[in-house]
Amino acid sequence: MTKITKLLVANRGEIALRVLRSAREMGLQTVAIYSEADRNALHVRYADEAVCVGPPASKDSYLRGDKIIEVCQALGVDAIHPGYGFLSENAEFARMVKAAGITFVGPSPEAMNIMGDKLSAKQAVKAYNIPLVPGLDEAISDVQEAKRVAEQVGFPVLIKASAGGGGKGMRLVHAAAEFEEQMQLAVNEATSAFGDGSVFIEKFVTGPRHIEIQVLGDEHGNIVHLFERECSIQRRHQKVIEEAPSAVLTPELRAEMGRCAVDVARACNYTGAGTVEFLLDDQRNFYFLEMNTRLQVEHPVTEMITGLDLVKEQIKVAQGEPLAFRQEDLSITGHALELRVYAEDPQNNFLPDIGRLQTYVRPQGPGVRVDDGFEQGMDIPIYYDPMIAKLVTYGATRQEAIARMLRAIEEYQITGIETTLGFGRYVLQHPAFTSGDFDTNFVRDHFQPSVLQQQPSPELAQLAAVLAAKLLTEQKGVGAAASNGAPAGGAAVPVSNWKKNRLAGR
Repeated sequence: MTKITKLLVANRGEIALRVLRSAREMGLQTVAIYSEADRNALHVRYADEAVCVGPPASKDSYLRGDKIIEVCQALGVDAIHPGYGFLSENAEFARMVKAAGITFVGPSPEAMNIMGDKLSAKQAVKAYNIPLVPGLDEAISDVQEAKRVAEQVGFPVLIKASAGGGGKGMRLVHAAAEFEEQMQLAVNEATSAFGDGSVFIEKFVTGPRHIEIQVLGDEHGNIVHLFERECSIQRRHQKVIEEAPSAVLTPELRAEMGRCAVDVARACNYTGAGTVEFLLDDQRNFYFLEMNTRLQVEHPVTEMITGLDLVKEQIKVAQGEPLAFRQEDLSITGHALELRVYAEDPQNNFLPDIGRLQTYVRPQGPGVRVDDGFEQGMDIPIYYDPMIAKLVTYGATRQEAIARMLRAIEEYQITGIETTLGFGRYVLQHPAFTSGDFDTNFVRDHFQPSVLQQQPSPELAQLAAVLAAKLLTEQKGVGAAASNGAPAGGAAVPVSNWKKNRLAGR
């Protein structure tokens, strides 16, 4: 076993702060890194030590693996946690860390390589009889041959980048006439985003739900799954609302998908926390999509229903400890939801809305968790992902978790920028969501930006109520004054300075 004493978090924002907190609870010394844009960030202030690694641009700071390792060597760091994004799934960085004699809190570089490429991942899981989406499971560059494959599979099809993610290098093709143009666009985008233009063809699954299974493996061959997360509420193929467990999985289907997820992890000798993603069609058939070899953004909902701290489990596994539980020891308790609070304008195609947090007040109370990296008065940097926070609620039932999320959204006060809070409120109140009858096309099928203009904010609703009450009282005052011979106009409705200031947004 390798005892970790000093941990560097090679990331920023809410995930850096979240990892640092678990590390502190484990008694570890902590080191943060930051770019010049993040000099005053919360994770920088929280860590025991913090070092600037470069200018604001990620390529000059958070992606500089060589500088990060130099910091570790200078400060006596013996482990690196990569968080998610940046270098978290970079096999070459993991090799560099290992070569420097530092523990990488994550899977092996070999596992990253296998699962980091969708085609090699498909090849790896074939021996385990994992259901795959019909299509071509090898890279193809000949447009005419690819077109013939698409016609055999049957339109609509997806052209997908082998090294892709986040919807980049992906094109939906409905007919043969548009295939050539869409394939060229997919190749160009994949080359630009990943430096690899390899693409493959898959049958497009209609009405799909995005279901992912959390897995955890140790260095002793033990692998378990921690049940599923429903991640079907998406915009631009990226998740906005997640929940655990899914509203549609039966115990039998959950067990079958869990077994397949464990086999996927076994196919690459996976260690640490990882996520196996599946598509579930409208007939409840599921297909392996890919494996993410890192901690997921939405991991808190799994923590809430299992009672486990996934960051602590990652660190224990990295130290060589065996898992302290078996599959039969795990069970689902309650229900959890997560809303990603982005600095985005849902009324303008979810475009980022960068600015200053003029007001920033977190919700509180039973069953509410906020993972964030900002406070009032801070600016949302233009250089990074626009996520402000992850708002998580937990309840004994799905209905209670939804009610708590709606209450938390009302309490969450953010001014100065547009956010996805209003979008979250809309989704959680929509019959398709509350009934569980939705898929990844929710935004396309149900969301119109104009509906948010019809939703008064909690502050405006309160102001309207106060003004209405004031007007009613004044009208009654006028009638009473006229009957008593008093001056017309009546007395002013008393409003405390606290309420006046709050309604004025001070």
